[in-house]
Amino acid sequence: MTAPLAEPRAGAREWCGLALLALPLLVLAFDISVLYLAAPQLTADLAPSATQQLWILDIYGFLIAGFLLTMGALGDRIGRRRLLLGGGAAFAAASVLAAFAPNAELLIAARALLGVTGATMMPSTLALISTMFRDARQRSFAIAIWMTTFSAGVAVGPIVGGIVLEAFWWGAVFLLGVPVMLVLVALGPVLLPEHRDPEGARGIDLPSALLSLATTLPFVYGVKETVAHGAGPVPALAMVAGAGVGVVFVRRQRRFEHPLLDVSLFTRRAFVVAVSLMLLGTLAVNGLMYLIPQYLQLLRGESAFGAALWMTPIAAVSVLASLLAPVLARALGRRVFLATAGATALVSCAALGLTGADTALPLVLALASVAVFGIAPVGVLGTDLVVGSVPPARAGSAAAVSETAAELGVAVGVAVTGSLVAAVYGANLAGTLPTGLPAEVAENARDGVAAALSAAEALPPGLGDRLVEAARTAFAEGFAAAGLLCATVLAGTIALALAIPRERRTDEEKSG
Repeated sequence: MTAPLAEPRAGAREWCGLALLALPLLVLAFDISVLYLAAPQLTADLAPSATQQLWILDIYGFLIAGFLLTMGALGDRIGRRRLLLGGGAAFAAASVLAAFAPNAELLIAARALLGVTGATMMPSTLALISTMFRDARQRSFAIAIWMTTFSAGVAVGPIVGGIVLEAFWWGAVFLLGVPVMLVLVALGPVLLPEHRDPEGARGIDLPSALLSLATTLPFVYGVKETVAHGAGPVPALAMVAGAGVGVVFVRRQRRFEHPLLDVSLFTRRAFVVAVSLMLLGTLAVNGLMYLIPQYLQLLRGESAFGAALWMTPIAAVSVLASLLAPVLARALGRRVFLATAGATALVSCAALGLTGADTALPLVLALASVAVFGIAPVGVLGTDLVVGSVPPARAGSAAAVSETAAELGVAVGVAVTGSLVAAVYGANLAGTLPTGLPAEVAENARDGVAAALSAAEALPPGLGDRLVEAARTAFAEGFAAAGLLCATVLAGTIALALAIPRERRTDEEKSG
């Protein structure tokens, strides 16, 4: 028990390094949520189809999730600081491309590049934290700050975006990360240590990397299309293909002494429960965070800046919940705290499912804030659960799986929630469109509430007002359906929280 206590404690340089590592994480979180608020302006400018709108939002998170395992292994081989700084420079370049994209196709391509370069940074930051903070207590606190930064970034992203969009065009939201990445590249060699795995000289198995990506993308695509358009042969084949490739991927990993993914981790109950908890928790919270800015702008008629102000309490609640999570978990126990928080969020989301177009806005935002407060701690405690459920030698592989689950939860949350709202919107609008609409206007209105509001501006006042009312009512029905979906997902998180193995070690044993 004395050897761990002899580990050196981090000093000023390490804590400054942690602050530097938090910067790219903040930008990555911004890029997940900041575009939620810019979506209406972007749609009006580039006129993407409904499918393109979802891909603009989805492709970033999909590719981060698909490349995390590969980039984590690459960092072991070439050096984690080198990969982090190179990825930061490439991310800045991709951000500029996205900001000035002239059409939806190029914006999707730029967002894809942002996803690939973003995947170089997330595993590197967490791996470097493990290197810099050898003392167990300091390392736990540093990881809590790391996760809180990400949660805060997702929550604050729409607020920052709203302020930027009040003065600039939608592409400016992508430029926010450029100076941050330049600071990272400049100060990284000074504040961050270089670290390679002792066995990092082994090469990256390219077939495994390709199989990892080919598992993620078809499966998520199939889920998204099924929710949006119902069961069909193409989405079903995509999911089957993704699952089939996943079987091949797992079999290949079992043959290697040092695989891209240590699949034996999934034989551990605590590990599987923790990863599943992170997946469902991030799915639920990001489904809400994706919809609320649109709800404020499209249903309530708020400007981008006004929507940002209304979202300030939700952002504050998310940060507060993330910071309080470790304290409350120690006081109540992880199982009890996570189950109680999940139940609170479930009730709030179920109440959102009962709202309508005329529900008081403060009530809607209060319910959303309570839901976020209950869901946000999953990220902080889930990471600790994942890493703590495996031996120290496997912590790096476990962290990569944890990050993949979180990113996949973000992407699937946006995709499934957005697709559900689109499907409910279309079904409700079909029976409420006012008579006398030109066929072209009616067809455009079915693409989404933003398109309907835009089309209404060119109609005679009475007819345009009826179209606006029908579109907003249909969107409110979709928003309510999303609340019920999140409540269903949260029921799963409660069950998983209760399945967490009871803690047997004391706090002293964990730190020593």
